[in-house]
Amino acid sequence: MPALRRIRGAAPLLPFLGFVAIFLIVPSVTVLVGAFLVDGSLSGANIAALFDGPALAALGRSLALSASSAALGAIFGAVLAGLIVGGRADSVLRRTALAMCGVLAQFGGVALAFAFMATFGVLGLTGGWLYGLPGLILVYTYFQIPLMVIVFLPALEGLRRQWREAAVSLGASRWQYWREVGAPLLWPMFAGSALLLFANAFAAYATAAALVTQGSPILPLLIRSALTSEVMLGQTGLAYALACEMIVVVAAVMAGYARLVRRTSRWLT
Repeated sequence: MPALRRIRGAAPLLPFLGFVAIFLIVPSVTVLVGAFLVDGSLSGANIAALFDGPALAALGRSLALSASSAALGAIFGAVLAGLIVGGRADSVLRRTALAMCGVLAQFGGVALAFAFMATFGVLGLTGGWLYGLPGLILVYTYFQIPLMVIVFLPALEGLRRQWREAAVSLGASRWQYWREVGAPLLWPMFAGSALLLFANAFAAYATAAALVTQGSPILPLLIRSALTSEVMLGQTGLAYALACEMIVVVAAVMAGYARLVRRTSRWLT
């Protein structure tokens, strides 16, 4: 009976587990197996190709793009979250700002690329820099900032007023409070949120694909090129290896994010 009761208790999780299996586990295993297969035989040729010039260059640009947009998004998003949390909880301005952040954090892909092309493109305010790495950093930062607000705001709201009052009663200034109490408490969540932004940018594809129609400056576009190029045929195995490389990087980043968030949850709850 206890076993049957546990099975019944876990039954509501079956749809979620099925979703995870179909859209996460099965594709990941398929990518991992495909990365080590060449013409149906086990081989390390696809993995070795990751250390060639084009793959290494694409990895370097992807890391630079993700790190730059994550840093900018984390800094400006944290400042914006601080301004939002400083207002009244029931104010119209605060509710509007949070609603806009929720929408803008999901505003990406072709629509976002078109908006930037219409504003900053060849016929817009500037030249063709939008279609290179600097342009991608700008576009990615656009949706990184509101995402940072959504992720970081709960930590700011979790800072208790009693802690500041206790620090002030002991003679601490506002700067000393933030340096000795606020910043050490918020730092793990800030760093974890920045890692989340890094993973978000590293795996993004649609916006870059709409902006960059030629060349493969980052890993997702190099994977597209390996799968669809009419010049370099038979590169499916390389695409699997590149995807496997991305899975490893994102998994490592998300492991760091989970560890940092776990430290914050000790006092946030």
